[in-house]
Amino acid sequence: MIVMYLKVFTFQQCDKRLKIHSRARSVWRLATTALPQSAFDFLENTPPTSESRQFNDNNHGHKFTVIGRHLPTDANPAPKLYRMRIFAPNTVVAKSRFWYFLMKLRKVKKANGEIVSLNVIHEKRPLKVKNFGIWIRYDSRSGTHNMYKEYREMSRTDAVEALYQDMAARHRSRFRSIHILKVVELEKNDDVKRPYIKQLLTKNLKFPLPHRVSKAAGTKIFVGKRPSTFY
Repeated sequence: MIVMYLKVFTFQQCDKRLKIHSRARSVWRLATTALPQSAFDFLENTPPTSESRQFNDNNHGHKFTVIGRHLPTDANPAPKLYRMRIFAPNTVVAKSRFWYFLMKLRKVKKANGEIVSLNVIHEKRPLKVKNFGIWIRYDSRSGTHNMYKEYREMSRTDAVEALYQDMAARHRSRFRSIHILKVVELEKNDDVKRPYIKQLLTKNLKFPLPHRVSKAAGTKIFVGKRPSTFY
Protein backbone atom coordinates (compact mmCIF):
# COMPACT_ATOMS: atom_id res chain seq x y z
CA MET A 1 0.00 0.00 0.00
CA ILE A 2 1.47 3.32 -1.04
CA VAL A 3 0.52 6.39 0.93
CA MET A 4 1.14 9.77 -0.66
CA TYR A 5 1.35 12.92 1.43
CA LEU A 6 0.46 16.20 -0.22
CA LYS A 7 1.40 19.49 1.33
CA VAL A 8 -1.62 21.76 1.18
CA PHE A 9 -1.10 25.53 1.23
CA THR A 10 -3.76 28.02 2.13
CA PHE A 11 -4.66 30.91 -0.14
CA GLN A 12 -2.72 33.36 2.05
CA GLN A 13 0.45 31.19 1.94
CA CYS A 14 0.27 30.83 -1.85
CA ASP A 15 -0.23 34.57 -2.25
CA LYS A 16 2.80 35.24 0.01
CA ARG A 17 5.03 32.84 -1.96
CA LEU A 18 3.99 34.41 -5.27
CA LYS A 19 4.84 37.86 -3.92
CA ILE A 20 8.30 36.65 -2.82
CA HIS A 21 9.06 35.12 -6.23
CA SER A 22 7.82 38.16 -8.12
CA ARG A 23 9.92 40.46 -5.92
CA ALA A 24 13.01 38.33 -6.54
CA ARG A 25 12.42 38.40 -10.30
CA SER A 26 12.03 42.19 -10.26
CA VAL A 27 15.27 42.62 -8.28
CA TRP A 28 17.17 40.38 -10.71
CA ARG A 29 15.72 42.28 -13.68
CA LEU A 30 16.85 45.59 -12.19
CA ALA A 31 20.33 44.22 -11.41
CA THR A 32 20.84 42.94 -14.94
CA THR A 33 19.47 46.00 -16.68
CA ALA A 34 21.33 48.53 -14.51
CA LEU A 35 24.74 47.53 -15.87
CA PRO A 36 25.59 48.29 -19.50
CA GLN A 37 26.80 45.63 -21.88
CA SER A 38 30.27 47.18 -21.91
CA ALA A 39 30.71 46.21 -18.26
CA PHE A 40 30.13 42.53 -19.04
CA ASP A 41 32.46 42.73 -22.04
CA PHE A 42 35.13 44.29 -19.82
CA LEU A 43 34.83 41.51 -17.24
CA GLU A 44 35.02 38.78 -19.86
CA ASN A 45 37.88 40.27 -21.90
CA THR A 46 40.06 41.53 -19.04
CA PRO A 47 43.47 39.83 -19.37
CA PRO A 48 45.22 38.48 -16.27
CA THR A 49 47.85 40.61 -14.64
CA SER A 50 51.56 40.08 -15.19
CA GLU A 51 51.97 38.57 -11.73
CA SER A 52 49.22 36.00 -12.30
CA ARG A 53 50.65 35.12 -15.72
CA GLN A 54 54.12 34.67 -14.28
CA PHE A 55 53.07 32.53 -11.30
CA ASN A 56 49.82 30.88 -12.34
CA ASP A 57 50.49 27.43 -10.91
CA ASN A 58 48.92 26.15 -7.71
CA ASN A 59 52.04 24.86 -6.01
CA HIS A 60 54.15 26.69 -3.43
CA GLY A 61 57.40 26.25 -5.35
CA HIS A 62 58.69 29.84 -5.43
CA LYS A 63 61.13 31.38 -3.01
CA PHE A 64 60.95 35.14 -2.55
CA THR A 65 63.13 37.60 -0.70
CA VAL A 66 60.91 40.38 0.62
CA ILE A 67 62.38 43.54 2.16
CA GLY A 68 60.08 46.01 3.89
CA ARG A 69 60.16 48.76 6.46
CA HIS A 70 58.06 51.24 8.38
CA LEU A 71 57.09 54.40 6.55
CA PRO A 72 59.54 57.28 7.21
CA THR A 73 58.37 59.83 9.77
CA ASP A 74 59.77 63.03 11.22
CA ALA A 75 60.87 61.18 14.33
CA ASN A 76 62.43 58.32 12.34
CA PRO A 77 63.35 59.42 8.81
CA ALA A 78 65.41 56.25 8.11
CA PRO A 79 63.57 53.25 9.59
CA LYS A 80 65.07 49.77 9.80
CA LEU A 81 64.77 47.31 6.94
CA TYR A 82 63.38 43.83 7.58
CA ARG A 83 64.15 40.96 5.22
CA MET A 84 62.35 37.62 5.02
CA ARG A 85 62.60 34.56 2.80
CA ILE A 86 59.07 33.50 1.95
CA PHE A 87 57.88 30.38 0.11
CA ALA A 88 54.67 31.23 -1.70
CA PRO A 89 52.87 30.48 -4.99
CA ASN A 90 52.95 34.11 -6.20
CA THR A 91 53.97 37.62 -5.23
CA VAL A 92 50.59 38.50 -3.75
CA VAL A 93 50.77 35.67 -1.22
CA ALA A 94 54.43 36.45 -0.52
CA LYS A 95 53.59 40.05 0.42
CA SER A 96 50.67 38.91 2.54
CA ARG A 97 52.82 36.41 4.46
CA PHE A 98 55.52 39.04 4.93
CA TRP A 99 53.12 41.47 6.61
CA TYR A 100 51.59 38.62 8.61
CA PHE A 101 54.92 37.64 10.17
CA LEU A 102 56.27 41.17 10.51
CA MET A 103 53.15 42.31 12.35
CA LYS A 104 53.78 39.59 14.93
CA LEU A 105 57.47 40.40 15.34
CA ARG A 106 57.46 44.21 15.13
CA LYS A 107 54.90 46.98 15.35
CA VAL A 108 54.74 47.33 11.60
CA LYS A 109 51.78 46.50 9.41
CA LYS A 110 50.71 47.10 5.84
CA ALA A 111 48.90 50.36 6.67
CA ASN A 112 52.02 52.05 8.07
CA GLY A 113 54.69 50.16 6.09
CA GLU A 114 55.98 49.67 2.58
CA ILE A 115 57.66 46.97 0.48
CA VAL A 116 61.14 48.06 -0.60
CA SER A 117 62.02 45.11 -2.84
CA LEU A 118 60.64 41.73 -3.86
CA ASN A 119 62.87 39.25 -5.70
CA VAL A 120 62.64 35.61 -6.75
CA ILE A 121 65.52 33.37 -5.66
CA HIS A 122 66.46 30.54 -8.01
CA GLU A 123 68.38 27.40 -7.13
CA LYS A 124 72.14 27.64 -7.69
CA ARG A 125 72.55 24.00 -8.78
CA PRO A 126 69.10 22.80 -9.89
CA LEU A 127 70.41 19.57 -11.50
CA LYS A 128 72.11 18.19 -8.39
CA VAL A 129 70.30 15.94 -5.94
CA LYS A 130 70.60 17.32 -2.42
CA ASN A 131 69.39 16.59 1.12
CA PHE A 132 67.44 19.28 2.95
CA GLY A 133 66.49 19.69 6.58
CA ILE A 134 63.41 21.79 7.33
CA TRP A 135 62.37 23.17 10.72
CA ILE A 136 58.68 24.06 10.93
CA ARG A 137 56.01 25.07 13.42
CA TYR A 138 52.44 24.16 12.62
CA ASP A 139 49.05 24.50 14.26
CA SER A 140 47.03 21.33 14.62
CA ARG A 141 43.55 20.82 16.04
CA SER A 142 45.04 20.24 19.49
CA GLY A 143 47.84 22.81 19.70
CA THR A 144 51.05 24.23 18.23
CA HIS A 145 53.94 21.85 17.52
CA ASN A 146 57.55 22.08 16.40
CA MET A 147 58.88 19.57 13.89
CA TYR A 148 62.01 18.72 11.92
CA LYS A 149 61.82 16.89 8.62
CA GLU A 150 64.26 15.85 5.92
CA TYR A 151 63.72 15.55 2.19
CA ARG A 152 65.87 14.53 -0.75
CA GLU A 153 65.14 16.83 -3.65
CA MET A 154 66.91 18.89 -6.29
CA SER A 155 66.00 22.35 -4.97
CA ARG A 156 64.69 24.07 -1.88
CA THR A 157 61.39 24.84 -3.52
CA ASP A 158 60.87 21.17 -4.38
CA ALA A 159 61.66 20.22 -0.77
CA VAL A 160 59.15 22.76 0.54
CA GLU A 161 56.51 21.50 -1.88
CA ALA A 162 57.15 17.93 -0.69
CA LEU A 163 56.85 19.19 2.89
CA TYR A 164 53.41 20.70 2.27
CA GLN A 165 52.20 17.52 0.57
CA ASP A 166 53.61 15.36 3.38
CA MET A 167 52.07 17.47 6.13
CA ALA A 168 48.72 17.51 4.36
CA ALA A 169 48.76 13.72 4.04
CA ARG A 170 50.04 12.78 7.50
CA HIS A 171 48.71 15.57 9.72
CA ARG A 172 45.92 17.22 7.68
CA SER A 173 47.76 20.53 7.93
CA ARG A 174 46.82 23.39 5.65
CA PHE A 175 49.17 25.86 4.01
CA ARG A 176 48.05 28.63 6.35
CA SER A 177 48.82 26.50 9.43
CA ILE A 178 52.47 25.71 8.56
CA HIS A 179 55.23 28.20 9.36
CA ILE A 180 58.64 27.39 7.90
CA LEU A 181 61.37 28.44 10.29
CA LYS A 182 64.51 27.31 8.46
CA VAL A 183 65.54 25.35 5.36
CA VAL A 184 69.14 24.06 5.37
CA GLU A 185 71.01 21.98 2.81
CA LEU A 186 72.70 19.00 4.48
CA GLU A 187 76.04 18.83 2.71
CA LYS A 188 77.51 16.03 4.86
CA ASN A 189 75.96 12.59 5.07
CA ASP A 190 76.65 12.50 8.81
CA ASP A 191 74.21 15.38 9.28
CA VAL A 192 71.31 13.29 8.00
CA LYS A 193 69.20 11.97 10.89
CA ARG A 194 66.12 10.37 9.41
CA PRO A 195 66.37 6.68 8.39
CA TYR A 196 64.19 7.13 5.32
CA ILE A 197 66.86 9.46 3.91
CA LYS A 198 69.84 7.47 5.21
CA GLN A 199 68.80 4.41 3.23
CA LEU A 200 69.30 6.39 0.03
CA LEU A 201 72.88 7.37 0.92
CA THR A 202 74.28 3.85 0.70
CA LYS A 203 77.34 3.52 -1.52
CA ASN A 204 76.77 1.77 -4.86
CA LEU A 205 73.02 1.76 -4.32
CA LYS A 206 71.18 -0.17 -7.04
CA PHE A 207 67.53 -0.71 -7.83
CA PRO A 208 66.22 -3.80 -9.63
CA LEU A 209 64.61 -3.40 -13.03
CA PRO A 210 62.25 -6.37 -13.37
CA HIS A 211 60.52 -4.98 -16.46
CA ARG A 212 62.12 -3.09 -19.29
CA VAL A 213 60.56 -2.23 -22.60
CA SER A 214 63.00 -2.23 -25.51
CA LYS A 215 62.67 0.76 -27.81
CA ALA A 216 64.62 -0.50 -30.79
CA ALA A 217 64.49 1.54 -33.96
CA GLY A 218 62.39 0.17 -36.74
CA THR A 219 60.05 -1.94 -34.60
CA LYS A 220 56.51 -2.32 -35.79
CA ILE A 221 53.53 -0.98 -33.90
CA PHE A 222 51.52 -4.19 -34.32
CA VAL A 223 53.27 -7.54 -34.03
CA GLY A 224 52.00 -11.08 -33.79
CA LYS A 225 54.04 -11.96 -30.67
CA ARG A 226 53.81 -10.43 -27.23
CA PRO A 227 57.11 -8.73 -26.25
CA SER A 228 59.06 -10.12 -23.29
CA THR A 229 59.95 -7.49 -20.70
CA PHE A 230 61.71 -9.80 -18.20
CA TYR A 231 65.49 -9.84 -17.93
